[in-house]
Amino acid sequence: MALAIFGFTYLLALAMFAAIGALATDARAKSFKAISPGMLPVLGIIFGLFVAFTAAQVWGDNDRAAAAVSREASALRAVTLLGAGLPAEQEGRLRDLVRGYIEQAVTVEWPMMARQTASLRASPAALAEALQLVVEMTPSGVGQQTAQREIIGALGTALDARRQRIIISQAEVNPVKWWCLYLQAICELLAIALIHCDNRLASGIALMLFATGVAASVLLIAAHDRPFTGQISVGPEPLRQIMPGVSTSR
Repeated sequence: MALAIFGFTYLLALAMFAAIGALATDARAKSFKAISPGMLPVLGIIFGLFVAFTAAQVWGDNDRAAAAVSREASALRAVTLLGAGLPAEQEGRLRDLVRGYIEQAVTVEWPMMARQTASLRASPAALAEALQLVVEMTPSGVGQQTAQREIIGALGTALDARRQRIIISQAEVNPVKWWCLYLQAICELLAIALIHCDNRLASGIALMLFATGVAASVLLIAAHDRPFTGQISVGPEPLRQIMPGVSTSR
């Protein structure tokens, strides 16, 4: 990704440098130099705003994704802890269902979210069965009644957190924003090349510096785009950490 982004951006800068250098004859050079250097900071500020707005969306998506996974893990941890207040048979079955759900999420749902193919159409069978198990249980005391109520609430929280992470897995920077970002960068590169058309060395250095800044900004955004995709992504580690062991109660 880094090679593609930097290579493409430097190619744009080189194209600007070569095109303006070829067009900057004596007559045209005077017209090019008539462009006010005051345009450079204005165009640069607009580009910076585009980067800031796009980055804000990406950071927000990543924060919401991490929060959803943490909330899901906390809710499932609460289910296993509260399950200790249930009869041994129900507790063992509940732990097995939670474990099966986490294994399914880690091995099946996470790769699907990375490919943006995860869907809310299919509900998680393990959590649905766990919810049915707890709802149909007949508590024998106040403690089990409290545990039943809290477990049902925690399972609902886990289901909602799962729904949130699947929705967030579809989030990405749309192509219009990328086009606008690069169009603004092209405008700035063109302005630099025109204003410095009489000094090829200064023009080349300025173009290279700005192109490097553009490429670094785009790489930073692209690397964090799509929260569950790529090496820098939200992983299932919180779920793995709270996975209960295999129950011996059958």
